[in-house]
Amino acid sequence: MAAGTRVKRKTGEKVPRLRDRASVREIFRRFAAAVPDPRGELKYRNPFTLLVAVVLSAQATDAGVNKATEKLFAVADTPEKMLALGEAKLTQFVKTIGLYRAKAKNIIALSARLANEHRGKVPADRDALEALPGVGRKTANVVLNTAFGWPVIAVDTHVFRVSNRVPIAPGKTPREVEDGLMKVVPDEYKIHAHHWLILHGRYVCKALKPDCGRCLINDLCRWPGKTIDLGRAARPRS
Repeated sequence: MAAGTRVKRKTGEKVPRLRDRASVREIFRRFAAAVPDPRGELKYRNPFTLLVAVVLSAQATDAGVNKATEKLFAVADTPEKMLALGEAKLTQFVKTIGLYRAKAKNIIALSARLANEHRGKVPADRDALEALPGVGRKTANVVLNTAFGWPVIAVDTHVFRVSNRVPIAPGKTPREVEDGLMKVVPDEYKIHAHHWLILHGRYVCKALKPDCGRCLINDLCRWPGKTIDLGRAARPRS
């Protein structure tokens, strides 16, 4: 499910309410204990290359993006160098990534905007970021969080799924989920919250075959599709 996808519910069906704060705090306490310093899996050199990598990652895997950008960033790691490379050559670097033509066009356009309007720097400003070609709220949140340390939560397909399944902060749209998470996630956990949720959704709470037996929060999860007998499950480590 891509970011922006709505959850289809029956007419009159209510969206589950936010989880109580004590349960949410315990969920993130366990995530923090297991992975104290979570990192995104996209490789980058600076805020500009992070922005480019995130733009390229839409409907693509991080591994696929990293494979393409390893050579790309060696020759173009600033807006000025990207403009000098040009759209045709950029396309050759990223042609293994889905929607590569549109993404290459956007990257050249956003590089021009950064060079002409922001002195070649990625702005630490939401409105300025979202004004760039190919940059939406999720991309802006990733850059603000990862490059500039803002305590914001980017909602991708994994965050959306986990938040609705457990549930933590259910919602019909990514923005509803984001707003809900910002309300219930304790401040001390917000800086890493989306990384923990992404990793949990990518490797444990997977879309098709969730590995509930390895889930740190299985006893707190209310999802009716859980595939685990809590009576036999090992309690998560504190």
